[in-house]
Amino acid sequence: MSKRVLIVDDDPAQRRILEEVIRRLGYETTAAVSGDQALDILLGSEASAISLVLLDLVMPGTDGLQVLDQLNGKSGIPPIIVETANGSIDAAINAMRAGAIDFIVKPASPERLECSIKNALKMEALSGEITRIKKKVEGKLTFADLITRSSAMERVISLGKRAAGSQIPVLIEGESGVGKEMIARSIQGESERAGKPFITVNCGAIPENLVESVLFGHEKGAFTGAVDKRIGKFQEADGGTLFLDEVGELPLEAQVKLLRAIQEGEIDPVGAKRPVKVNFRLLSATNRDMIQLVKDGKFREDLYYRLNVFPIWVPPLKDRLEDVPQLAMHFLARFAAEEGKRIANFSEEALRLLSVYTWPGNVRQLENTIFRAVVLADGTELTVAEFPQIAAHVDGFESEPPAAPAPIDNNGAFEGPALLGAEAQVPRTVEINESQASSAIGISAISDSGDIRSLNSMEADMIRLALGRYRGHMTEVAKRLGIGRSTLYRKMQEYGLEARTN
Repeated sequence: MSKRVLIVDDDPAQRRILEEVIRRLGYETTAAVSGDQALDILLGSEASAISLVLLDLVMPGTDGLQVLDQLNGKSGIPPIIVETANGSIDAAINAMRAGAIDFIVKPASPERLECSIKNALKMEALSGEITRIKKKVEGKLTFADLITRSSAMERVISLGKRAAGSQIPVLIEGESGVGKEMIARSIQGESERAGKPFITVNCGAIPENLVESVLFGHEKGAFTGAVDKRIGKFQEADGGTLFLDEVGELPLEAQVKLLRAIQEGEIDPVGAKRPVKVNFRLLSATNRDMIQLVKDGKFREDLYYRLNVFPIWVPPLKDRLEDVPQLAMHFLARFAAEEGKRIANFSEEALRLLSVYTWPGNVRQLENTIFRAVVLADGTELTVAEFPQIAAHVDGFESEPPAAPAPIDNNGAFEGPALLGAEAQVPRTVEINESQASSAIGISAISDSGDIRSLNSMEADMIRLALGRYRGHMTEVAKRLGIGRSTLYRKMQEYGLEARTN
């Protein structure tokens, strides 16, 4: 479903022009002829259907600034772009202070309008993610910020909230990719240590000979190469929380020191003459069978019972498939905004496919799958065609990835898609010679006469090949070639890649 833009303008001619331009950009439109009508829509039951507002500042009765003033601070209001014939700095400043997200001077070109709309929708889509990232950085992430509605996660959240109310050591268990770190951060965010340092250590990623130095620090000259004093992770977490991810990977030598740190609240930096007192909250996580590690002699039994005082098991995604649609929509909004794609939804069949797949890689696999689908998609919604690897593992679904090369007409010409905005200036038809049209899978370094071809001719062929493979999408072509769009346009002109005139 396409996003809907509310156009608020008292000039019927200007309103019709804007409606036509915005529809050509791929969005649906709703019109309001006055500020009062706009307020009725945005403060009424129709508000949820509006994704963006294009607001004229100068109108009789309730003008644009008055509309902004009445909407400012209210929840659920879509981003607002103001438009006026008065291009003064004062008008722009007043509009932005009143809550507008961008400012356009009439008459606005389609390119400028498209750029502003894309940026506004991107910011809106990412606003929730930005809030989460900000709270994550500040150590204030809470369980309310987690994206879940499954009954299987209710127990996890309930236990996490109980753990947050004390200083008890917590061991979070679960498969890779289920979100153990997010649970740990939420425990801190709802504890008295919220806002304090949250130090993460991936125990499996530290070279064995550096584990003690990384965790506990070292003094200058403690060993060869120790040219400076180093503060360890325990001291970095002083006053806050230390999260030991994959704690089962710790070598036995480091486990002894970790046990002392937990019991005594002090650490021994390598080469230090006396121990250092530290005040930290310890949270651990593992995807290993800790009992089996203890039986195999790879993990100290006394340390295990120190860490496993309050265990929390995070179920795999296959046991909470009701979370998949909500997670998928979250990742879609985020990646569509990041990639500048106008993808608003999933087809019913695609969402059903994602909701029955067992996701062996858990939430991390789902996130990467949606990212790939967004990059591949050409339409306004994701279909089963964008998930060929998933469909191949689920009965009742069949999908083949869309063909990468663009179609070739009978005259050997590439037929590109209809382009809008800034890309509308790029030729839609590019001449390709017969040999290239027949294969379009590589660039020959040898000419028909057997000589080495010039770099310019090979570059021209490379651009032709990229245009066909990425279906004339100039942003993608430039990205894949590693050049700017302006450079691409210039090179196309130099090599005569112009639109055919009929």
